[in-house]
Amino acid sequence: MPSSQYSSKRDANFCFPIPNALENDTIEIVPFIPSKHVEEFFSSSQDEKVWQYLPIGPFASPSEFASYWEKHIVSSDQHTLFVILDKTTLKEDGKSPYMAGMIGYMNSKAVDLVTEIAFVIVFPKFQQSHVASNAVGLLMHYALDLPENGGLGLRRVQWAAGTKNSASVRLAERMGFKIEGVLKWARILAPAKTIASNGGPERKGDPRAGCPSSDTALLAVYWDNWENGLREKVDQVMGRRIDSHM
Repeated sequence: MPSSQYSSKRDANFCFPIPNALENDTIEIVPFIPSKHVEEFFSSSQDEKVWQYLPIGPFASPSEFASYWEKHIVSSDQHTLFVILDKTTLKEDGKSPYMAGMIGYMNSKAVDLVTEIAFVIVFPKFQQSHVASNAVGLLMHYALDLPENGGLGLRRVQWAAGTKNSASVRLAERMGFKIEGVLKWARILAPAKTIASNGGPERKGDPRAGCPSSDTALLAVYWDNWENGLREKVDQVMGRRIDSHM
């Protein structure tokens, strides 16, 4: 149920049109709206493993995440976030799908027709299911399909993941993304996130002493491989349904 404590506005500052929904027979992706989504998102993302490879989180309260969304997502025309709803698992009312995670477009530039699929969070109950591949596939379709087919007609879609986050890299590769290179010392992490660290030494006098760094694997797909078989490959992966466990 929507909460009046949080904003009921959706992101209207993204550089590309934001669809009201992207969906297939298993999931639906809708724009994140704090009043509708932030409390369920917060309660479902309490497992610290959800955040262990990300440079942000975990958040202390729903309002802290809502504030992050306002300051770092809505304020930039390069980013926007969506909620993933699993249509195969319904709540007690028999109508409302469970929230399965979150996903977004980041580092987007309309002038260059590029975006990045990022902020890929799948809650533990929905991992190793159809959710991640279908969510990524729907965002790939919207980004890479031509406007005449309901898409944006972008030329490049990239994916960035910490090199220690092997699950994220494998997901990207399964969806057809190819590695372009590794960015060394690309992200500074919170002191507790040593699992994502590149294990490198700390330089004497470092202004962020005590905070490890991660290296970033950069992967991408392009409009030309999308038009030459990748679209069909993505559709095949999306069709391999694995039931989620509730």
